[in-house]
Amino acid sequence: MNAPTFREFVAKLRNEGKVIELKKEASLHLELAGVLAALDGKPVLAKAKEVPGIPVVGNLFCSREIICEYFGIGVDELIPKLGAAIEKPSKPAVIEARDAPVLEVTEKEVDLSKLPIPMHAEKDGGKYFSSAVVIANDKEYGRNCSFHRMMVIGKDKVVARILHRHLEEYINRAGATRTANRSTAPSFSAESAGGELEVAFVVGAPINFLLASATSVELGKDEMGIANALAPIRTVKLPNGIEIPADAEFAFEARVTSELMDEGPFVDLTETYDIVRKQRVMKITKIHHRKGAMWHVLLPGALEHKLLMGMPREPTIFREVSKVAKCRGVNITPGGCSWLHAVVSIEKKNEEDGKKAIEAAFAGHKSLKHVVVVDNDIDIYSPASVEWAIATRVQADKDVVILRGQKGSSLDPSADPNTYATTKMGIDATRPLVSHGKNYSKAEWKKVDVKKYL
Repeated sequence: MNAPTFREFVAKLRNEGKVIELKKEASLHLELAGVLAALDGKPVLAKAKEVPGIPVVGNLFCSREIICEYFGIGVDELIPKLGAAIEKPSKPAVIEARDAPVLEVTEKEVDLSKLPIPMHAEKDGGKYFSSAVVIANDKEYGRNCSFHRMMVIGKDKVVARILHRHLEEYINRAGATRTANRSTAPSFSAESAGGELEVAFVVGAPINFLLASATSVELGKDEMGIANALAPIRTVKLPNGIEIPADAEFAFEARVTSELMDEGPFVDLTETYDIVRKQRVMKITKIHHRKGAMWHVLLPGALEHKLLMGMPREPTIFREVSKVAKCRGVNITPGGCSWLHAVVSIEKKNEEDGKKAIEAAFAGHKSLKHVVVVDNDIDIYSPASVEWAIATRVQADKDVVILRGQKGSSLDPSADPNTYATTKMGIDATRPLVSHGKNYSKAEWKKVDVKKYL
């Protein structure tokens, strides 16, 4: 049995009374984003004033509880489930184009102004696709699925933020192949870059595909296979040969070009504005969608954005820490932008386990800046519980690890803007195995039924 589609899950939450439905249309210019920000943490169904015919869904996967409801599991089962899917991807079922909901409608022309693409914040460079997942193929490495924000610059063009990772590698390899097939190498101006690539991207995909596409796995591992291992997913081949989720709300056929243009500013995961960079222009050649399609807006820097981007790094930290200690849990915290801070729980067996876990956590998530390692009696999802462990179990001269001159994250405003150099810190907030007369345990009270006394 296939997992719920995007719209099926929205319908389920609506039936359960968990979706706030706006009575008034909201403008795509700042207003819609403002409403989503005010209602952060609550799924929202809205209509855009400029494009009222396409319902907009935001703040959908905004809590671990909602994500776990999709999978029908408990919160404590989520990270092990994601970790298992990363370790053992499985091949999705491919269906015929005539049976694929996402291909029910193909627009006669490409006109992005007819879609509810919002301008999120007043200093943004323009309207942005915020929830789009790009899918690309390489002859040697296979398929890659990854999130990329895209700023609209025309009726059929966007400029996409492409990091120095797998998609860029695919583009460069495609360019190298074309160059090798020519008698003379092409020359590029300052406003162009080598390599072009046929791709697709989707909007309105289910959470298993979104989580899988946000993972940082090695080159050549298929994120669609990770999605299918999380929950069965159907795929279909587009006319341009790219295989996509068959039940997505929207699918776009596109070509990443060698043309470069300014991209940004845009609000990033840290809720601060990212800088303007020269990035690649993507030309959209076809738009497909379901009948009565819905549009997914991922509010930048909000809880849904943080969970989708940060949580898929927890299994990789868990895996690395498990190599040196008994890991019990990992939480990449919202207060740390769901990217820069983590709390790691271990079952301590040796005095050095805490410091080994710190080192392993940084290896498991290269962008991590600060990590706190705690015993498994501490609630890693409670900031107060973690702070209590720091207050009662830490001596700074012995338990704080400082790592200078480290490669940090481009998302960190305080890191060097050119090299991303940063200083990292780990706090070993575990209690010593030998207490030397001090008691590091929190007192426990008798469990009672309070209702009997009230």
